[in-house]
Amino acid sequence: MSDRKSARILVVDDHAEMARLLADQLGDAGYVVDSASGGKDALRKARAEVPDLVITDLRMEDVDGFDVLEGIHEVDLETPVIVMTAFGAIETAIEAIKRGAFHYLTKPFQLSEVLLFVERALADRKVRSANEVLRRAVEQSGSGSLIGSSPPMVSLREMIAKVGPSAAPVLITGESGTGKELVARSLHASSGRRDQPFVAVNCTALPEALLESELFGHTRGAFSGAAAPRRGLFAEADGGTLFLDEIGDMPPALQAKMLRVLQDGEVRAVGSDTVRRVDVRIVAATNQDIEKRIGAGQFRSDLFFRLNVVSIAVPPLRERGADLPELVALFITRARARNPGAKVRSMSADAVERLAAYSWPGNVRELENMVERIVILATDAEIGLDALDPHAPRLAAGPSPLELAQEKLIPLRDLEAMYIAWVVARHGGNKTRAAEVLGIDVSTIHRRERERSQTP
Repeated sequence: MSDRKSARILVVDDHAEMARLLADQLGDAGYVVDSASGGKDALRKARAEVPDLVITDLRMEDVDGFDVLEGIHEVDLETPVIVMTAFGAIETAIEAIKRGAFHYLTKPFQLSEVLLFVERALADRKVRSANEVLRRAVEQSGSGSLIGSSPPMVSLREMIAKVGPSAAPVLITGESGTGKELVARSLHASSGRRDQPFVAVNCTALPEALLESELFGHTRGAFSGAAAPRRGLFAEADGGTLFLDEIGDMPPALQAKMLRVLQDGEVRAVGSDTVRRVDVRIVAATNQDIEKRIGAGQFRSDLFFRLNVVSIAVPPLRERGADLPELVALFITRARARNPGAKVRSMSADAVERLAAYSWPGNVRELENMVERIVILATDAEIGLDALDPHAPRLAAGPSPLELAQEKLIPLRDLEAMYIAWVVARHGGNKTRAAEVLGIDVSTIHRRERERSQTP
């Protein structure tokens, strides 16, 4: 918690006056505090909205502190719990720690002692959360480096080094598959937030209602299916970086809410009346022309200006042919690690030169997929020219369907099917993007492919 006021604490004691007294003292110290008059009330409140920390008495009439500890960790295992116990009941407190409590306080205690352990508990939660997020990030991204010595990559790394230490929002632009998320991770790694969470979300992966819940969180029962509360990615990224991939596809209603977060630094969970302050750096990415979408009324200009404080363009693979040898070597190494029985160890110079002649519509992602496919299927230690055509036939660049139609008459339906297949190939096999370019539904592409496969 970078901002003490953003931490929510729940104080639990079946003596309501005791709970309110401690809650008031913590509130005066700057925390957002709620109190519960007993274990049952505490679990009800925690299930409605997960607190950042719970301080609970152990001996209570209805539901004791052990039940509260267990119930809180069923809702959120990462929520630290500090238990309060009477003098002389140390063994009970130690048992609570064995069951997962963060620490114990022996009554009577001083406020300074409470504040010390509260700060330690919240700091411990933050570190553990950040480490887990970063661990997942490393697993998902493989190598976090942007390799290559071509002029475009040298310029890109220089830009990252300049912009990374800043807290300013960044908009990363570039074609699909160029490595925009790696740029975002590199910005985070070169910033003062490097030890805090990096959280990523794809704005096209979820329907609008679920994306709102994913970003801002929700309370229990906020909507059908919300059986348990959710903190939201803004809360998870507090103190760190939130990466919004494909921001150009964010629904208009969410764009307005995102603008308010950028302006005020506050989020409100779906179904909650509580506003939570967050300290999050926003890095967004898009493969679309945002200014064109603004002109079409599909994206808010004020949100664009907020996001586009600094703009970083990631070069397509076709503009960095000099990087192919390094990239191919890296992808062979990765593919061998995932496929222990693979025989491939390298690629010949003429094969790499052949790759440089291809336009790579799917960019680095397409190259890595192709290399892994060849590593899996090839039987020789070195990938030569003969290994490319069987496994990557599009590298043998032939004429386009329109060029073929100029050479000989082709039935209109066959020409349509050939052109659809050609456009899909030009977009690295991404049928959704191809459908957008063609102005048709993606189901039409699937139907045409089935019809072609069934044609004798």
